[in-house]
Amino acid sequence: MTGRFAGQVAVVTGAASGIGAATVRGLLAEGALVVGGDLQPDEARDGYTPVRCDVTVEAEVEKLVRTAVEAHGRLDLAFNVAGAARSAPIVDQTEEDWDFTVDLVLKGVFLSIKHQARAMTEGGAIVNVSSLNAHVPMHFGSAYASGKAGAEMLTKNAALELGPRGIRVNAVLPGLVDTPLTAGLTASEVLADDFLDAIVLGRPGRPDEIAAAMLFLAGPEASYITGTSLVVDGGWEITGYPDLRKLRR
Repeated sequence: MTGRFAGQVAVVTGAASGIGAATVRGLLAEGALVVGGDLQPDEARDGYTPVRCDVTVEAEVEKLVRTAVEAHGRLDLAFNVAGAARSAPIVDQTEEDWDFTVDLVLKGVFLSIKHQARAMTEGGAIVNVSSLNAHVPMHFGSAYASGKAGAEMLTKNAALELGPRGIRVNAVLPGLVDTPLTAGLTASEVLADDFLDAIVLGRPGRPDEIAAAMLFLAGPEASYITGTSLVVDGGWEITGYPDLRKLRR
């Protein structure tokens, strides 16, 4: 096999759609063996093993990592992509919806790093998906933005702790990406112009563009990079965030 990741073993969470699926495709194209976790796993194929995994349940995360090690004898790479949100204004946010969101985008990353790092006995690389909203707040997004900000700091702390073991940990912070998760925003006639005006490059990102940044951070070109965040947002962070309250008017 040829490619940056020939013969390496990778785990991807949120692997069945969007950025996760694009990451799986990129890894397979570069020669990796991939085990993908998702609540709705997709089909097995050459080099790819799907596993049902809820990243908020430690036993399921542990099973996902164990599947990779038992099948391939090691773990070299991990990409923590799984995420979603239940959004509301702070004064209306239910405790249940807050817990759902923060558990998924923060605790899920913690549990994933914990078990992935344990399995990386010969060093490795972990890349977490945070969000532009780790830096930029948005209406109705307090739980999501807070959880993603936590995931960014967790990335730095993990890099600090795991570096002596030869494990690099970095984060990618996507802006608006054209995925099923963001369909309600990208299809909104009320907000469409605001989004395009805010993004310097004038369009949403593609999942493969985010995946490319993640593979860079996991690859040999980034061998001296750890504990950092790469914002991949088409220049959105430098302009500001659309006012999502327009959706309710």
